[in-house]
Amino acid sequence: MNRCPWGTADNLYILYHDEEWGVPVYDDKKQFEFLVLESAQAGLSWHTILKKRENYRAAYDGFDVKKVAKYDEKKIEELMQNARIIRNRRKIEASINNAKIFLEIQNEFGSFCNYLWGFVDGKPVVNQWTDVFQIPAKTELSDKISTDMKKRGSRFLGSITIYSHLQATGLVNDHLTYCFRYEECKELIK
Repeated sequence: MNRCPWGTADNLYILYHDEEWGVPVYDDKKQFEFLVLESAQAGLSWHTILKKRENYRAAYDGFDVKKVAKYDEKKIEELMQNARIIRNRRKIEASINNAKIFLEIQNEFGSFCNYLWGFVDGKPVVNQWTDVFQIPAKTELSDKISTDMKKRGSRFLGSITIYSHLQATGLVNDHLTYCFRYEECKELIK
């Protein structure tokens, strides 16, 4: 079975690649989870985040955005003491700030998915890369979304982070054309 080369490093990556990465996400809770994880990943490897994902779910109340938006200084200190997640105060504070922005977007657009999928008119960008070196770190699309999110007050969601989010949540299909998931993810489009 042919996979994207990065998706073969170990079982954790294989599962993530084969079951999640590039699958179109139409669920706000899952979108929020990926936003928190992607912003926590900034400057680190995705593998580090994948290993800590279950710890994040526990620490962040199952990624309940309404609960996270209400986190106070006491909760921040609790998270700072949690060795099972990335203990970076700025990233933790950004996740709480971004939860508030996420709720504002939900209120304005009916759902975060409506907002995000609106940037691609509801249809994923399906690229046709044959080599991982062709895949960009960011695009005009991620620049546009990141700029809009920043105007709304988000933090730690620059264009590169947003592009990773778009890839992870299937708004962009960046599986290589020879990868078995390339066609499978195309078939999952609503």
